[in-house]
Amino acid sequence: MLVIKRLLIAFMALFLVVLAVIVVRTLAHQPRQALAVDQVLIPLDAEALAERLSESIRFKTVSHQDPQHKDPSQFLGFIDWVRQSYPLVDSTLELTMLNDTMLYRWEGSDASLAPILITGHYDVVPVIPGSENKWNHPPYDGVIADGIVWGRGTLDDKSGVLGILEAVTYLIDRGHQPKRTVYLSFGHDEEIGGREGAAMVVAYLREQQVQLAWSLDEGSFVFDGLLPGVDGLVAAINVAEKGSITLDIVATSQGGHSSMPTRQNAVNDLARAITKLEEKPIPGGLEGLSAELFDRVSRHMPFLTRALFANQWLFGPVIDEQFSSSPTTNAMLRTTTAPTMLSGSVKTNILPIEAVATVNFRIHPRDSMESIETYVSDLVGSETISVKNRGGRNASAVSDWHASGYQAIAKSMREVYGEVVVAPGLMIAASDSRHYGQVADNAYRFNPIRLTPELLTGFHGTNERISIEDYVQGVRGYIRIIGQGTSN
Repeated sequence: MLVIKRLLIAFMALFLVVLAVIVVRTLAHQPRQALAVDQVLIPLDAEALAERLSESIRFKTVSHQDPQHKDPSQFLGFIDWVRQSYPLVDSTLELTMLNDTMLYRWEGSDASLAPILITGHYDVVPVIPGSENKWNHPPYDGVIADGIVWGRGTLDDKSGVLGILEAVTYLIDRGHQPKRTVYLSFGHDEEIGGREGAAMVVAYLREQQVQLAWSLDEGSFVFDGLLPGVDGLVAAINVAEKGSITLDIVATSQGGHSSMPTRQNAVNDLARAITKLEEKPIPGGLEGLSAELFDRVSRHMPFLTRALFANQWLFGPVIDEQFSSSPTTNAMLRTTTAPTMLSGSVKTNILPIEAVATVNFRIHPRDSMESIETYVSDLVGSETISVKNRGGRNASAVSDWHASGYQAIAKSMREVYGEVVVAPGLMIAASDSRHYGQVADNAYRFNPIRLTPELLTGFHGTNERISIEDYVQGVRGYIRIIGQGTSN
């Protein structure tokens, strides 16, 4: 009994020590002190800004996967409209057309400073056929109702393009002279890869021997209610974006008649391979960029949640399990696996001699196309299963979140939004920065516009919209970013 009593006392003492460590570390896990900045008040004509955004939506600048479906008149109409609607930009900046992509150059006074690039894209995805009647307002009418602008492109990404144009107009009108040259690029084919737009801008800049200090493209937003446990605003400035690789998992067998199915056949083997991929996803974890993001954000969470992140030495597996169960956070932790296409027999009563599953992987910066192909081959490869690479691209480089460009964006968000958490993030989709990053020391992906959960379905979906208030605040964000970014 004495031994048991001593063991219980020792256990309780150890428990109290661990509890004390947890509490102390949690109490120390407080928000980082940011340099104090004064909120900047920028008066703008909200009605005029909203009307111009509305007008831009009426141009059906739709990027179709099949280029034969493109309506060139809509793109040319938009370009002419921009030049007429923003005369100060058109008369002050030098315009170069690269196919239907507009590249403006605003010359700085100090040629020794490396230029910057601010960019967005004005092409939009098609409206899903048959879904038109699900829109509260027609998707290309640009209706303004109850303080909201409705239509395809209001979030992705005409609000970004026009926000930049409004900001530069504001700065020119008030006599701003940039020290650092700034380029503005408005892409016309981002939604189908940017090969005729952003890629041509990169080729042109290389030809001109231009190396950018940093670039700012679309990407993340000012999140409001999108991160569980955080009540305030979070400006997640994406400093990298995932890559992508598509692999075919190919199962082969002798085939035969469905009336006499064999235990081992191509479909069964393929099903087992897909199950293996599901049960053993690409290893991930909260480290590097993802760790930095959640380290900063978690400091603003309630005590119990904050305790998990402050004590990852103990709760790391709990965080990983919880994050892995959510599609959004799981994508932040690892390279994701998504079977997207299946093919098999040519007839209902024939066992196929070949069955194929096409699987798309979104590559985390820690991984590479080669490492993913090797992992999948080692996991599912056999005498009857092979893996074929259909191509892809690696994740981008991770840009410096201590560099001046990031700091200019961060400071601008505090000036415009006041109390806002600023943290580096990872873009899980793709952007034109896959091209622009080739000629920029650092490439950032961020729209200075507030985004709430109810707006998410508008991206490439139905009822895309933006409130006038949020759009105007986004214009203020661009004014401060461009103003600060070109002043030093």
